[in-house]
Amino acid sequence: MGKTKPPKLPVEGKRNILITSALPYVNNVPHLGVLSADVFARYCRLRGYNAIYICGTDEYGTSTEVKALCEKCSPREICDKYHRIHKEVYDWFDISFDKFGRTSTPEQTELCQKIFKKLLDNKFLFENAMQQLYCNQCKMFLADSFAVGTCPFPDCGYEQSKGDQCDKCGKMLDAVELKNPRCKVNVFFFFFYKLKLGLKADVSTTPSVRDTKHFFIDLPSLCEKLENYIGKALSAGCWSRHAVDNTRGLLRGGLKPRCITRDLKWGVPVPLDDYSDKVLYVWFDAPIGYISITKSYTPEWEKWWKNPENVELYQFMGKDNVQFHTVMFPSMLLGTGESWTMAKTISATQFLMYETGKFSKSQGLGIFGDQAKETTIPVAVWRYYLLSNRPEGSDARFSWDDLQAKLNGELIANVGNFVNRVLAFIAKPSGKGYGSIIPDVARAESDDLTRTLGHKIGEHVDHYLKEMEKVNLKSGLRIAMQVSSEGNSYLQESKFWKLYKEERPRCSIIVKTAVGLVYLLACLLEPFMPSFSAEVMKQLDLPPSEISLPDVDKEMGIKLWEIVPPGHKIGEPKPLFVELVLNNGLHFPSSSSL
Repeated sequence: MGKTKPPKLPVEGKRNILITSALPYVNNVPHLGVLSADVFARYCRLRGYNAIYICGTDEYGTSTEVKALCEKCSPREICDKYHRIHKEVYDWFDISFDKFGRTSTPEQTELCQKIFKKLLDNKFLFENAMQQLYCNQCKMFLADSFAVGTCPFPDCGYEQSKGDQCDKCGKMLDAVELKNPRCKVNVFFFFFYKLKLGLKADVSTTPSVRDTKHFFIDLPSLCEKLENYIGKALSAGCWSRHAVDNTRGLLRGGLKPRCITRDLKWGVPVPLDDYSDKVLYVWFDAPIGYISITKSYTPEWEKWWKNPENVELYQFMGKDNVQFHTVMFPSMLLGTGESWTMAKTISATQFLMYETGKFSKSQGLGIFGDQAKETTIPVAVWRYYLLSNRPEGSDARFSWDDLQAKLNGELIANVGNFVNRVLAFIAKPSGKGYGSIIPDVARAESDDLTRTLGHKIGEHVDHYLKEMEKVNLKSGLRIAMQVSSEGNSYLQESKFWKLYKEERPRCSIIVKTAVGLVYLLACLLEPFMPSFSAEVMKQLDLPPSEISLPDVDKEMGIKLWEIVPPGHKIGEPKPLFVELVLNNGLHFPSSSSL
């Protein structure tokens, strides 16, 4: 067994990058939002940056309690079961966490309570009675996300609005503001399970309003500090357009105090004697999970989280999570008065739709993490399709036909064809090819076609680096695929198969340059399709651990012909992708199972 690597810590003089992705809720389907953060983390490592990627399951709250009731076990057992399922799916999906943890830990309790007490001491918390929805059938106060009703804003009126935020207009709400409120817990649990047991199901799910005492964070008092932070972050980092617009809209509308405690049992206890029956609200608790998971990764966690001068924080999420990362979480940290590492870059994606509608677990519409794993489609294809279809500026749509077209028309016809064509030719026996040995060449830069290619590829790589630094991942992938297209054009224009007999020295230049481009493609595509790059390196018979981007020369671009040394023997070439024919022996689940 290999030795466990020591945890990475910030290094003086290097770029130290802390990466997080929104914590997936533990009893939900493993979502693929972790993919964007993984691509950026892999890119950072490829560049030699000192980067760590932190994530984990969000485990507290009403959802876990209800799931435990459904499965007739304890919340802890639910969390253990589904944390393991998440981890298995992400391992299959080649997600390279430095630490995939969880929030139901002693470290989480300690940090949440410390931050709560700091805010209380600094007078950014106040106690107040509030009205909250109470379900008489469930015998409990409802978490805002388990209340559903009509959005109260007249310019919206969305009938399936959640109690904390309307998914249509994006405005933040209190559940008691909903018109025609209903209890989702009662609908999804009591109604279906009573029917299943043959009992009479009362479908009256209208909750009542009751008074209860809670703590609120005084966001208006923190607004000036928050705006100063946001202004600096927008200047220094790269925030996606939706993150900017959503945050500015919230600030223009005026921040209101937000409740940070709830009448629940499964959660971080409020550290006050007269609040023993309440816990910290999950939106307050969950983002602190980034810190507590880092603490479980290394006891020297403060070198990452209390080191704003030397650490850059990049946070990835869906658009429905923006307010919690740009308003709530930073306000909590600012209110402590301590020197925290705050987000430099916020990368928020839009929604990924499914075929002609939305992904829906309850209606069995969509393909989810556990189901993707069960298909015969390789993980590299999944990653390529989702990233080429990443909803960066607007909502995108998942389509089986589009997945098939991108695999067959882009992965196979472009990059797969180029790599296999080069390596298969080199592997041919002497007299037809090079017997798997990379040829030696002289004055490759004097070949016009080769010199032009080096310039073009150098420009593409410069563009790739700029886009990746700005977290424009979809653009970075597109540029990498353009590099492959340049390689195919280079082979066609050179007619290397004729040169082998007619002009062997020039053929050797073409081949040695092309194999250098194969290596470069493995580098450029490693963040997006690591299993593809590992296979290419295997076929090149080069160590995957040594993969690194070659330098771009100002005059020559990239000297592709110098990348793989002469005399090197490559491995056995094999096709990298297999054509996909839908519904031909492939198992596509019709509904979610998790």
